[in-house]
Amino acid sequence: MKIKYLMLTFVLVSILVSFFYGCSTSTTSEEVEILPADRLVKRLEANRRKIRSFEGSGTLTIKTPDFSNSASFNVVMIKPDSIYLTINGPFGIELAQALVTKRNFTFYETLSNTVYIGEMNDDVLRNILRINLSFSDLLDAIIGAVNLTDRLYKNPDSYQVQNDKYVVAYKDSLQNTESTYSIDIRNLGITKYTLKSAKGKELFLGEYTNFALTENVATPKRISISNNSEHQYLQIDYKNISANQKNIQIDFKFPTDATIIKW
Repeated sequence: MKIKYLMLTFVLVSILVSFFYGCSTSTTSEEVEILPADRLVKRLEANRRKIRSFEGSGTLTIKTPDFSNSASFNVVMIKPDSIYLTINGPFGIELAQALVTKRNFTFYETLSNTVYIGEMNDDVLRNILRINLSFSDLLDAIIGAVNLTDRLYKNPDSYQVQNDKYVVAYKDSLQNTESTYSIDIRNLGITKYTLKSAKGKELFLGEYTNFALTENVATPKRISISNNSEHQYLQIDYKNISANQKNIQIDFKFPTDATIIKW
């Protein structure tokens, strides 16, 4: 009798645990307000624009056909046009600093004590980062955002709610491509962005995970970007992030005896 009672108790407890576990992990769309496509895109773009300045530190990994490396880094981004990047080697030894704006760049290589300066263009950015990103794309990549400005007044070609995600797609007839965005229903963080050709070939993939709230905006602490058409890969793993701090500033200094080369 005692054994039967214990078995019955065990079964009841198991059922209750399974029930509560299922409730706690479920993220069905019924628990939150489902936004129509136009409101969703406007909310996403408004969140992106809320981040006016950003500071983070962590690990940066870049892989291309002719380059592969990983290093710790610090970044300060101040909109609309300033990115300050410090690359560190083992034991926190500074290897390089770069200050990039829409118009100019300054790159200091510590080991050779050499400063490179010149006018900004996409080729310069490609030489610094070894990956093909425009300046505006880099601004967004740093905070794990996707620019949806040109989607604000355009109806999506596809709009679905799949479990805990919005899935929105737009076709570009001029470029023969399709862009698809997956957005977390709860925090409105973009978790995945893909760009495919008309034949379904994946040209670009952005994946965003490990979200933290900064200024009530879901900001990913892991950002993975694959430019598949050029076999280039960028991954950012943040340990610390902050946004819109009042005292944030860029303090870029290099030795007075450094060799200066105009590019």
